[in-house]
Amino acid sequence: MPPLIAGISRLAGFSRRVASVCAGAFPLAATGLLDGRRAATHWCLAHELAEYFPYVHVDADSIFVRDGKVISSAGVTSGIDLALSLVEEDFGPKVARAAAKYLVVFMARPGGQSQFSVRQVARQPRHQVVRQVLDDVTADPAADHSLQAVAGRVGVSVRQLTRLFRAEAGVTVTRFVEQIRLEAAQGLLESGTDPLDVVARRSGFGSEETLRRAFQRDRGITPGAYRARFRTTLTAQPVSAGAH
Repeated sequence: MPPLIAGISRLAGFSRRVASVCAGAFPLAATGLLDGRRAATHWCLAHELAEYFPYVHVDADSIFVRDGKVISSAGVTSGIDLALSLVEEDFGPKVARAAAKYLVVFMARPGGQSQFSVRQVARQPRHQVVRQVLDDVTADPAADHSLQAVAGRVGVSVRQLTRLFRAEAGVTVTRFVEQIRLEAAQGLLESGTDPLDVVARRSGFGSEETLRRAFQRDRGITPGAYRARFRTTLTAQPVSAGAH
């Protein structure tokens, strides 16, 4: 490992740009080049990267991040997005569009990593009340999870619940509920053909408009567009024998 870190440091010293893909952010961070910078890595490694390298500002959602001459990307395929951005920077949008078309990929992929991941609570709670809330919301996203209802079920005041949950889980109850509902909606969109109003009710959003606003705000993409892009590939049409 030390020779790798030394090699990256040496090459970065005379390079115009330095880039990493997925877990490549770890050796890059070990050189110190990411200290004080924003950086991306695969969503499931983001917490670990932040823990090992506290001076790195880890962006757990972006497909790729550019901070100065250093660019880092999320999962392996995000390296394509990063590479296309470099092509556009060096050769212009026309060449980048041609490359994207040839590769059959988006010129600029919509949404962030959160659309591909199961949302994880930032910190594992120790308090039984918080663990119960997490379990209850996850088990039935469509139930009544207003602050008053949740506090009543676990036998604490709204104020105490708010304080405990924020301290133990690292997010608010309202935010956690919305994230779980978004995940539930994603699953329904990926695996079924229910109309959006049905998806909204089953995932706890109540109305199609509420679902659409939450999806657009948090995922940067509409529910309909998500369904079209991220459903199973088994729906793809087979190529006929005579097609070229």
